[in-house]
Amino acid sequence: MTRAVAITVAAIALLCASSVSVAQTYPTRAIRMIVPFAPGGNVDITARSVAQPLSAELGQQVVVENRSGGPGGSIGTDHVAKAAPDGYTLLLASSSVMVNGPALYPKLPYDIVRDLAPVGRVAVVPLALVVHPSLPAKTTKEFIAVAKAQGGRLLMANTGVGTTNHLITELFMISTGIRMTLIPYKGSGPSLVDLLAGHVFAHVDQISSALPYIRAGRIRAIAVTTAKRSDQLPEVPTLAESGVPGFDESTVTGVLAPAATSREIVQKLNAALVKVLGAPAIKERFTSLGAEVRPSTSAELGAWIRSDLAKWVKLVKQAGIKVQF
Repeated sequence: MTRAVAITVAAIALLCASSVSVAQTYPTRAIRMIVPFAPGGNVDITARSVAQPLSAELGQQVVVENRSGGPGGSIGTDHVAKAAPDGYTLLLASSSVMVNGPALYPKLPYDIVRDLAPVGRVAVVPLALVVHPSLPAKTTKEFIAVAKAQGGRLLMANTGVGTTNHLITELFMISTGIRMTLIPYKGSGPSLVDLLAGHVFAHVDQISSALPYIRAGRIRAIAVTTAKRSDQLPEVPTLAESGVPGFDESTVTGVLAPAATSREIVQKLNAALVKVLGAPAIKERFTSLGAEVRPSTSAELGAWIRSDLAKWVKLVKQAGIKVQF
């Protein structure tokens, strides 16, 4: 072995040993979990549901920080993509961030596959078409009739351009031949505030954030977007049952880190996340929100991102959905 080769091998060995050592002591300070949407929505609720038990498991506080704005939550996501890859800045991402936004916006300031490392999936939650009680529609058929009668003037909340909610709304309009006026917000929380106040009259929202208001009778659920009914809303039919076939869409949430984060730290975070999500209290918490806890390995989440992104890219092209960024 030449001296140069020996030096190179030694350097690699030292680097590997250093990486393992850092992972063994990690974390030594608080971890920021970035939510790229406003407080009060599904992603925010999910982050706050796992942050406290993760803090206990990791021995350091996990602090939830909302950084909303940009299409598909791109401002908060870009912040994490460009953060130091040391495990102290994480992203609680949804389908909007992982696949929907990137499918709509090929020129985002980051590449979701290249610039972020999947840590693990958290949960899957269905969405529902909900309306203000003043809207004279109790079924999907009646809703379509009202929307057509208003000739595109019906005000529909949009949690953000490029989000799962937005794309499902667009596909719903294409499938039913209706148009509505979409009012953009910085997340589900602000959308719900205006829906409750009657400033907008309809919304496609995750059940986890809409459920308390549905149960209180403050908004009305018309249909769910999944292939089967939600256990939390068994009386609410699916869109397919309501005459709009082909819908089976949910929101997936997961944890991501900057791409160069060491494999050892990613594995340590994944192990902590899987353990936390296996706790009966956490499962019950998510079930009460209409969500299903579904932990995964880092590789499994990465594979889902790549496959679902390809599906949405194809659907956006087929549907002719075009937006500017």
